[in-house]
Amino acid sequence: MKNSYLERILTARVYDVAIESPLELAPNLSTRINNQLFLKREDVQDVFSFKVRGAYNKMVKLSPAALERGVVTASAGNHAQGVALAAQRLGCRATIVMPVTTPQIKLQAVEARGATVVSYGDSYDEAYAHAHEFAEKNQVTFVHPYDDPDVIAGQGTIGMEILRQHPGEIHAIFAPIGGGGLISGVAAYVKRLYPEIRIIGVEPVDADSMYQSLKKNRRVRLARVGLFADGVAVKQVGVETFHLCRELVDEILLVDTDAICAAIKDVFEDTRAILEPSGALSIAGAKAYAKREGIRGKNLIAIASGANMNFDRLRHVSERAELGEQREAVMAVTIPEEPGSFKKFCAMLGPRSITEFNYRFAGPKEAHVFVGVSVRNREEAAKLIKDLENNGLRTEDLSDNEMAKLHIRHLVGGHARDVKNEIVYRFEFPDRPGALMQFLNSMSHHWNISLFHYRNHGADYGRVLVGMEVPPEEKADFKAFLAQLDNRYWDETHNPAYKLFLG
Repeated sequence: MKNSYLERILTARVYDVAIESPLELAPNLSTRINNQLFLKREDVQDVFSFKVRGAYNKMVKLSPAALERGVVTASAGNHAQGVALAAQRLGCRATIVMPVTTPQIKLQAVEARGATVVSYGDSYDEAYAHAHEFAEKNQVTFVHPYDDPDVIAGQGTIGMEILRQHPGEIHAIFAPIGGGGLISGVAAYVKRLYPEIRIIGVEPVDADSMYQSLKKNRRVRLARVGLFADGVAVKQVGVETFHLCRELVDEILLVDTDAICAAIKDVFEDTRAILEPSGALSIAGAKAYAKREGIRGKNLIAIASGANMNFDRLRHVSERAELGEQREAVMAVTIPEEPGSFKKFCAMLGPRSITEFNYRFAGPKEAHVFVGVSVRNREEAAKLIKDLENNGLRTEDLSDNEMAKLHIRHLVGGHARDVKNEIVYRFEFPDRPGALMQFLNSMSHHWNISLFHYRNHGADYGRVLVGMEVPPEEKADFKAFLAQLDNRYWDETHNPAYKLFLG
């Protein structure tokens, strides 16, 4: 079957709606990673994503009768826009089922193309099931986002263009993975002609369905997926894409949210374009690969797959980008409460840029400082912490402490009086209108709430830090309450950031 993809890709009908996107060197990033990193700029397509290729190639091959009946699909946004554009060009009615968590910019773009939008479910999988029901009920064609040979072949034209645009040696091509359509098409074409080129997929650590599937040699269904990179938030990869990836993909790298944010910033600094999180996945993967392998002077190609960024997410991206690049250290420092100690501490930070500074009196003998400092790398951060410790200043590195980065930096206050048996938990829930109130209703138990912090990060999830007074004899009841929640949660009662600044 895989051999037939070469002909399918060569004959794919994509250029009625897609352009041959440019392949551009990212000069600043290339210098930093000591390799030539080229960006395949799919973000400059008419719908700001590669998805239009596969959608149109599938739909243009439908019979006149099928086009007359119309099509339906499920999508977090980019495939939806591809289907909507294809339907617009072909004079076909399109219904798009989108998760309620889909960024508004993507929903509006789909409606602007004349498609009918149905919001349903918190994830792609729930929208997918609803779209299938719609297709059966209304006898319309379901246009799969990734698990269809014509869709895969349409995306595979990107591989064809890369080889044409870069005739020299290529060490590796990096592609984001959601359901697997993009990397399957690229790999099917490239490996057929140049098997020595490494094809490397990139997934978020909290949406690693292809990584887990290849590791276990079967299609794995994840219980839940992170939604920050909503374009790849797929719980189970496709049947066809799994088989192709198992045979053709060399490896899959996992990257976290901070690394994705850093990659968005990197691309912006080189191109002034702002990629969406899933669009920057491949860049984050290329950076991680170059560092891990210690390679120099190689030609690396990363597919910048989309730029449908929700503007509200940019504040979250900017907060986390420096941490992802390891160019910011976040620390809690305990200093003596005595004349001159505060000045001494500031002097020890030297000429470094201070990104954040919170000072809190903690009693007659000491004070706590929550500080963010710009550094060149983790090694410099470690040396700074060691210098502070050697000078008698107790220091806690919080750079990898999620609670500190999400909540404490906005909440430094001090120790509460007359609060007994306090426990602190961090909760996540899919963020959408009314979600906070729904969460509050789930918390309506008799335990006294002693601390509550919620901040809309413009991101994937609503994130809440809650302190509650739970007597020891009621701990079993509290555990039973947690067990019936649908939300993810973490016990932060013993987190050093809580102990220092709030406990």
